[in-house]
Amino acid sequence: MKKMEWVYREILYRIFEKKEAFFTQKNIAEKCGISIGNVNKALKPLEEMNAIEKKPRGFTIINPRKILLYWASIRRLDSDILLKMRVAKDVAAIEKEMPPVMFTAYSGYKFRFSESPSDYSEVIVYGNPDAIRARFAGRAAMKSRPNTIVLKSDGHLRGFRQAPVAQIFVDLWNLNTWYAQEFLNALGKRIEEMASMSANGASGG
Repeated sequence: MKKMEWVYREILYRIFEKKEAFFTQKNIAEKCGISIGNVNKALKPLEEMNAIEKKPRGFTIINPRKILLYWASIRRLDSDILLKMRVAKDVAAIEKEMPPVMFTAYSGYKFRFSESPSDYSEVIVYGNPDAIRARFAGRAAMKSRPNTIVLKSDGHLRGFRQAPVAQIFVDLWNLNTWYAQEFLNALGKRIEEMASMSANGASGG
């Protein structure tokens, strides 16, 4: 994942989940562990599409949905895959037996909101592929249709206790199953509610 995507993750997390409205490039850079130059580079397309408004001391968000959809459009989930394998268990059992990981996509939504808009057949996580391979040793078939997919994490993502809702959304966006759309529809409604609460409850800087 490109570092500019860390910026979008941090901004969207703070909009949707922390109800913040005003940001500074310096603070975003510190939270992401990147340079202010990289932050400004990430912000440029957002400003051009009128998703943010630059202020003397920072910037405010005009349209968080534009940021979310822009991130989803540039996300390349396949490039972050470290391991794909098939485990001879159903998804609930795989989830239960996972070593410490960060669940995303279908499982991420289910654990975040305690519901599942649809049945699903794959467990997608950010984690250590060696630990996961070892956990399911003897029950995995590498050449069969995979139901366990491990993605590469990063320093910024590892700072979260669970996958931010925006991360779950952009990962679902990059999946081509019919049930991914069911999850996207449900998550999109929840994000709209979060955005509305942010707009009503946050004050600008």
